[in-house]
Amino acid sequence: MAEAHPTLLLQVKGVHKRFGENIVLSGTDLDVPRGSLVAVLGRSGTGKSVFLKCLADIVPADEGQVLFEGKLLSVADPVTRAEFRRRCSFLFQSNALFDSLTALENVRLPLEQTSDAADSEIQERSLEALRQLELEQHLHSYPSQMSGGMQKRLALARALVTRPELVLFDEPTAGLDPLRRNAVFLMIAKYQRQFGFTAVIVTHDVQEAMAASDRVALLDQGRMHFQGTPAEFAQSTDAVVTGFRDSAVALGTALASLRHGGSLPTED
Repeated sequence: MAEAHPTLLLQVKGVHKRFGENIVLSGTDLDVPRGSLVAVLGRSGTGKSVFLKCLADIVPADEGQVLFEGKLLSVADPVTRAEFRRRCSFLFQSNALFDSLTALENVRLPLEQTSDAADSEIQERSLEALRQLELEQHLHSYPSQMSGGMQKRLALARALVTRPELVLFDEPTAGLDPLRRNAVFLMIAKYQRQFGFTAVIVTHDVQEAMAASDRVALLDQGRMHFQGTPAEFAQSTDAVVTGFRDSAVALGTALASLRHGGSLPTED
């Protein structure tokens, strides 16, 4: 078995995934240091969500290795995979809350399904999770009665009630306006530091991710084209990095040219 770096909680090595003729991942790598917040960036349709689901063991990779604390997650080792699932939580893009359950019932559910804890302990831990996410006044509210921001916090409370060491976020700001995007990244960064979990976020929100993250990775054409700190990402002169990072600047330049009688740049 390949050896993992001692400070890494999660390592991805050469992961491949295809669906029929569609090659989504073609040798993807990622290092996730323990206690860090890592943002995986990339254009829409580059396979970020598929990559995250491969990490979460929701979608099986065709090739490659995913190691958690140096242990290979393998179909041949169900014990290690079960242990990983117990210590990992996944936040879906849509929150995946149950509309027919109250906030408290939503948060209780993971403990009811995955632990042998007594009902009194499940209730205590669920109430504590809701208090920590500032939802104690909404125990008996249904998701449809809550704002979008409250639903995000409820989904996070449900994810954290099992006390995971790794939390995977799939496009947590999809469809949100800039102010709400900022609020979601602030929430994730705040509670990541408060609870001490390691986080991986897939997103295409460049500025917010750079501000909130410890490390940044850029997925392009099925591979991680870049991995490093936000400062290194901001200073990179690599053409793929700058093309993605500086797209808003390029748009402004093109629009300014149009206003002065110029023409739009042609696509390659």
